[in-house]
Amino acid sequence: MSKAVDPKLKQLLRNGGDFDPDTGSDLLSVAASEKGLAWCVAKCDKARSRSAVFRAVVKAVDYPQFFGSSFDSFFDCLCDSLLDQKEGLVLVFEKLHSADAAIVMDGVQFMQVLNDAVGFARDNGRVFIFGIQHAGKHPDDQPGVVNNWSDEPA
Repeated sequence: MSKAVDPKLKQLLRNGGDFDPDTGSDLLSVAASEKGLAWCVAKCDKARSRSAVFRAVVKAVDYPQFFGSSFDSFFDCLCDSLLDQKEGLVLVFEKLHSADAAIVMDGVQFMQVLNDAVGFARDNGRVFIFGIQHAGKHPDDQPGVVNNWSDEPA
């Protein structure tokens, strides 16, 4: 890592926490790679519920099973994934529709679990960094249009 690293970036790499993926991904990805952190992206664009966001995380961190929609299980998934890494991991929530009612309803608890995982990582000699790329609200449902997980026509 170069000596001209931003002090905030240095602190983030040391302590973990959250970052803004819209402005900080390039520098962080290079620095995280140099530090040995795994880089995982949870593709949340189609997620309209807590369970769908959790499925995106399971896929991103290559967790061996889906755990349902429990926040305790989400925390366990993050902790297990952190312990599987030598140094820690960066988890980016790409295009999370954080203005959707179902996501807003769980927002405080969701952030609490992510911050608890930062503390767990620190207590276990790892680093956990997360970033949320906010994508506003999904468009309202339209009659006759089916929203599904596939971009392929039915």
